[in-house]
Amino acid sequence: MPEKSLEKVMKEKVEPILEEAMQKFLGISINKFSDDISDKIEANPLINFEINTNISFKVAKKLFKKQFLTRMIQNHYGNISEVARITGIDRRSVHRAVQELNIDVKKVRQDMLKSDYYKREAVDTILKRTLDTYKEVINPKKLELMYKNVPSLSEDIVKELPEKELSLKQAEREFERQFIKKALEENNNNISQTARQIKLRYETLHRKIKNLGIKVKE
Repeated sequence: MPEKSLEKVMKEKVEPILEEAMQKFLGISINKFSDDISDKIEANPLINFEINTNISFKVAKKLFKKQFLTRMIQNHYGNISEVARITGIDRRSVHRAVQELNIDVKKVRQDMLKSDYYKREAVDTILKRTLDTYKEVINPKKLELMYKNVPSLSEDIVKELPEKELSLKQAEREFERQFIKKALEENNNNISQTARQIKLRYETLHRKIKNLGIKVKE
């Protein structure tokens, strides 16, 4: 679905859901809160992967690839051909990756989850992190009530969102962006220190920062 359609859905479907939730749980309407959520959902590909910067970039990326392919196999009910088509890699490469990453396809098929589960997980994270920024201005009891209702709110939002699948290359880029951004934040944007922590050469990290469009605050 084109980006304009997503913008239309956010305006006509998602923002009213957020407005109703604010009135119900907070007793007030915060336009900026609704705008923040809408902006983040539009900008976020809604993949929610574990970002562990205590391990090297190389190891983290391998774990990401295993998690991504596992989720894709779950999302498409074990159909490897469909996974290959969506991820943009050929079927043999998917099978090879499954073997190299020790993905138990039989177990994955037994534990299948619908793709909406991962979208809800990602929207949950966006809602909670945005709510965190309003702790100083919202009544704590009302804020707690809003937090408790985040899962059902996320489910209502996800039902309205258009389907959007990522290729492996797109997902890898988003993972790298999230991983490096988090590592930089943990090291006060010190590139040399970050490079040492995630075991990347300074030049390699600097190039990735530039290519991924990450803004480093001095």
